[in-house]
Amino acid sequence: MTDASARNKRNKRKGSQWESDLRDGLRSEGFDVESLRLAGAEDEGDMVVRLGGEFLVIEAKNAKLEPATFVREAGVERLNFAKHRGLDERAVTSIAVVKARGKNWRQAYVLTTLENYLGLEST
Repeated sequence: MTDASARNKRNKRKGSQWESDLRDGLRSEGFDVESLRLAGAEDEGDMVVRLGGEFLVIEAKNAKLEPATFVREAGVERLNFAKHRGLDERAVTSIAVVKARGKNWRQAYVLTTLENYLGLEST
């Protein structure tokens, strides 16, 4: 195994562990969380939290902070999630949750746009 492939395997394992920690942490606080498993162009995010009749799609990241990339990816996955389930897009929001180095899931960074955060119409 090359150094690069060993590093990629380690990073994938760390990313999977981060997703599990985040999911389990949210569940321990009483949130209704489901892991999502689609990949590629039709990816729906890493997990979804059910909030009454609405849904919060989470893209979990354990990587160098790239806000624009992460928020854009979460937005695309929000639309995929809604489309695959025949949901009104307005019933689905999305965030990117980025692991803070050396911190637990509660100290993670939440990324979105002001438009999404305040529920403003897209322009």
